[in-house]
Amino acid sequence: MEDLRYPIGRYTAQPFSEKLREEWLIDIQFLPQHLENAVQNLDAAQLDTAYREGGWTVKQVVHHVADSHMNSLIRFKLGLTEDNPTIKPYDENEWVKLADTQNLPVNVSLTLLHALHIRLHELLKNMSRTDLDRTLFHPEHKKEFTLWEFLGLYAWHGRHHTAHITSLRERMGW
Repeated sequence: MEDLRYPIGRYTAQPFSEKLREEWLIDIQFLPQHLENAVQNLDAAQLDTAYREGGWTVKQVVHHVADSHMNSLIRFKLGLTEDNPTIKPYDENEWVKLADTQNLPVNVSLTLLHALHIRLHELLKNMSRTDLDRTLFHPEHKKEFTLWEFLGLYAWHGRHHTAHITSLRERMGW
């Protein structure tokens, strides 16, 4: 049986390759449009439907992606400008319960993602191979991650959450 939590599988770190870099940059560049397409024509009841039992609603997923990717831009900038900075984790399950996620329509986060990803893509496509080897320390995981690993993670993250919505639509016949 398909694991609804991971419709495209879990993230697995990959060794550097120019081919993967190009694929991931495309994922980053087009995520806002893919996510917008995934929620297109959904009504309020559908947006308030969880993608799986005990999971977030479609609306929460969209707002979460915006929250997460705002953090990603900051994390990349910290990694490029500081020596192995410690990043600030956040409780994503608590963030999706906050008033902005509960009260605002998804188009607010989609608009934010369009602008954010223009900046994120511009930053990422201009990073050198040496830049991608720079590191961040994640205190929650108690380990260092390279910016290359984070590039792969955030490319996967966008596809992962878009697939939550598209697979729900498929299962529900929407």
